Order: sequence, then structure tokens, then C-alpha cells
Amino acid sequence: MNNFLNWWQHIYEHFNPVAFSLFGFQVHWYALMYITALVLGYFLGVKFGEKLGFERKIIDEYFIWAEIGIILGARIGYFIFYVPDNGYYFTHPWEMFNPFINGKFVGIRGMSYHGAVIGFIIATLLFWKIKKVDLWKLVDVVALAVPLAYTFGRIGNFLNQELYGRATDVVWGIYVNGILRHPSQLYEAFFEGVFSFVIIYLWYKKLYKCKGELIGLYLLLYGSFRTLCEQWREPDPQLGFIIDHLTMGQILSSLMIIGGMGIIYFRRKLCKN
Repeated sequence: MNNFLNWWQHIYEHFNPVAFSLFGFQVHWYALMYITALVLGYFLGVKFGEKLGFERKIIDEYFIWAEIGIILGARIGYFIFYVPDNGYYFTHPWEMFNPFINGKFVGIRGMSYHGAVIGFIIATLLFWKIKKVDLWKLVDVVALAVPLAYTFGRIGNFLNQELYGRATDVVWGIYVNGILRHPSQLYEAFFEGVFSFVIIYLWYKKLYKCKGELIGLYLLLYGSFRTLCEQWREPDPQLGFIIDHLTMGQILSSLMIIGGMGIIYFRRKLCKN
């Protein structure tokens, strides 16, 4: 047991975030986890979409729209929420998507989950307006498909040795640059991913009455668990704490909690009328 704990605490010293090289390009485990998240999200979307009455063709088209919105929103949101003095990037927006630094390929680094949510909302509203689909039923499909897929995104953060936790003395902590820290990425993977899915799925099977309440529940759960897990996550070094001991992630997540509660309340109220 002691040998395993010692190995675990020093896992970053034994683990290479680069999975393999392909034609001179380094392929990181993070990229593989992101691809896994996309594939799983798509198949879950198809599965639950069919159960909620959508043809696969609609889910296929919507997946492309949503993914474009998510990627653009996540990247632009990162510069809005997490990059101080970001004026340069808004006068040179193409630089947000430049994968080269000084001529060296480094990939795209820096994504904001809350920015992805905004991009997703815009893409979904455009899809709904053009395709004339049932909006609230469609976003309930998203609520069922996203959490498990999202789990792999956080595992990718862990394997990429980023977004690490605060200093701690718990035995399951891991050393980052000589400091024992919470593996907060895995906390988030569990609570914001696996546990949220279990709750939403059970609600869908036992309590689901009104279209739209599942997406409201997802917003509520994600916002709550993100706020909780940020207690163990190191604040972004370029921002630190924003208000007292609140991080940017907690402030943005509080808006999701309010939005989720509002959606559940008003959708259930409409169902009763």
C-alpha cells in the first residue's frame, strides 16, 4: 500500500503527457481524452436523442453546430474571462487560434468551460431558429449526453498536468513541482461528470415531467459541484482570487446555479398550466 501511495504521489515524475509523435507532431494524452469526450458525447446524444423522439439526422447536424459553438466559445471565453489585458487579442482575433509561438507548433492552449456554455447556447438557438426543432427537448438530450463525456476532459487536464489543486497534506495528494497538491481535476471529473450524470439519469427515469428541466438540473449540478471543487483547485495564477476567496470559476458557476434553478422552476410551472 505504501509503495502504491508513493508511486501515486509522484505520478507526474513517471508520466509523459505526450502519448506519441506523428509525423513530427506530438500527440498529447489531453488531445486523445478530448477526442474520446467528443465521440462519447456524440453516441450518447444519438442514444438519448432517439429515446426523446429525434431522428439521428437531426442529432448529427446539431452535433456539428454545437461543437463549433463550444470550441469557439471555449477559446474566446478563455481570453474574456482568464486573460488580463486582453485588448490585443480583440483587435487581432485570429491570434486566439494561432497554434504557433515563434514559429514552433504548440497547439491551442487555454479553454473556458463557461465560454463553451455561451458558445453552445448561441449555436443551439441558431439551430433551433433555422431547423424548427423542439428546443427544450433537444437541450435535455444535451443534459444526458454531456456529463459522462465531460469526465474525459477533466481526466485530460490531469494527464496534461494542468489546472492542479491547492497544497494539501492528504495521503492521496500528488506532487507538483515539489508541492503535494489535491488532484482536483479528478474531483471535478467525478462530481461534475460521473456523479452529475447519475443524478440526471435517475431524474430522467423517475422524475422527468417537463421538457427542459434536465438541462436546468445539469446547470444547477455543474455550477454547484464546480463551486465545491474550486475549494481544492489552485486559483488561476494570472487572476488569483477575484472577490475575497471567490475564484472566477465560482463566480461564473453561481450564474449557472441561478439559471438552472430558474429553468427548472419555470418549466415545471408551465407544465402545471
